[in-house]
Amino acid sequence: MTQTVSTAPPATSAAPETTAAAPELSMRRGRWIDGWDAENTEQWQSQGRAIARRNLNWSIFAEFLGFVVWQLWSIVAVMLPKAGFELTTSEIFWLISIPSLVGATLRIPYSFLVPRFGGRNWTIISAGLLLAPVIAMVVCVSNPETPFPVLLGAAALAGFGGGNFASSMSNITFFYPQREKGWALGLNAAGGNLGAAVAQFVVPIAVTIGAAATLNLPVAGWIWIPFILVAMFGAARYMDNLSNAKADLSGSAAALKEPHLWLLSLLYIGTFGSFIGFASVFPKLIADQFPEFSGIAVGGASVSLAFLGALVGSLARPYGGRLSDRFGGARITMVAFASMALVTVAVLLTLPLGNFWLFLGLFLLLFASAGIGNGSTYRMVPVVFAVRGGGTGDVSTQRKAAAALGLISAIGAYGGFLIPQALNLSFQSTGGYGAAFAGFIAAYVLLLVLTWAVYVRSGKLSAHKI
Repeated sequence: MTQTVSTAPPATSAAPETTAAAPELSMRRGRWIDGWDAENTEQWQSQGRAIARRNLNWSIFAEFLGFVVWQLWSIVAVMLPKAGFELTTSEIFWLISIPSLVGATLRIPYSFLVPRFGGRNWTIISAGLLLAPVIAMVVCVSNPETPFPVLLGAAALAGFGGGNFASSMSNITFFYPQREKGWALGLNAAGGNLGAAVAQFVVPIAVTIGAAATLNLPVAGWIWIPFILVAMFGAARYMDNLSNAKADLSGSAAALKEPHLWLLSLLYIGTFGSFIGFASVFPKLIADQFPEFSGIAVGGASVSLAFLGALVGSLARPYGGRLSDRFGGARITMVAFASMALVTVAVLLTLPLGNFWLFLGLFLLLFASAGIGNGSTYRMVPVVFAVRGGGTGDVSTQRKAAAALGLISAIGAYGGFLIPQALNLSFQSTGGYGAAFAGFIAAYVLLLVLTWAVYVRSGKLSAHKI
């Protein structure tokens, strides 16, 4: 289970290139490739790069759709009351947050399924599984009398989309040499993250075009079915399985015993968890605080500006990795948490003003800070494990770091559940969101101090550019 999202492969985990004669590649039935060695320069230049690029392109498309499906309920749930559904605020928050809970949990087993089934085969299966939450949504939102437990079950199925990230990243890491792994996985991750923004942009337009008195909510599901079928066809026709892709259960077991796995997971909950959590809840916050801006009419359709948050956070993520390569991931993570804390303070202080554009601008800064923190925190993982292992050439250390990246990606995704539920608890207890924002500020300050104390302050770890 090997995952990373920095824009360049860490120098501490670079593997030596193989200069021996390239092993011969052979293709078996079912598009299984034997003899794959991405580290062999001759094979990579003659055949490997083109094969890897083809698989990467279709992986990005399939993972993009996974994020689309994962975030569908973040925008659809907010529209349900306008379509005649009688739901409480707490129920809407549960519809928004349950996909993240399920998706984060699925990331752990999904990481091991590529070696079991093959990257091509599992991409076909995982893309096909996206049909279940989409069709369930179509059925459920077609009838305002649908009971809440049924709606919640349909929303939970959207977690399939969140799990796709882990298997997609695991698959692509087998195709690329260490020296190009960071860039390839960065593209794969960024392409997936953009799915959240696209879902929140496209759905309000689609459900209002041609709508009369009520929203045409089933369209929010129907429009993605052709794309899912294309992804399944593309994976079957153009992707490949690698026979030498093996699951690393022992590496995962070793990583779980490493204290820094849990410390870095906390940091990633604060960065990626904030990104995906605020991305899913942003349409709800806008609808509650500024209902007149929840859908702006453009050309007869409604455009929700909530998509800008996920878009900015996705685009900022690669810069976190790039800045970390230059200044060190821990220092950039500290800056990210400091910025997130300060911006959240500004949000809390300016909420009573009722100024939408100020609110939007501050939240875009928050998304940018979280996005940069995503890249910088993930960039820290292989470096920390390399330092802890005492050297870059230790194979067991590299395996442990690779497994840790996958586990941390799963744990961090639980922030997508925690952020909405913290806001829900705040609203149920106080009638507003101020208490939740105050809690977020405290959390960011504590995570900043943790980063400084463990990874920046004088000591063995701080002597390296973590």
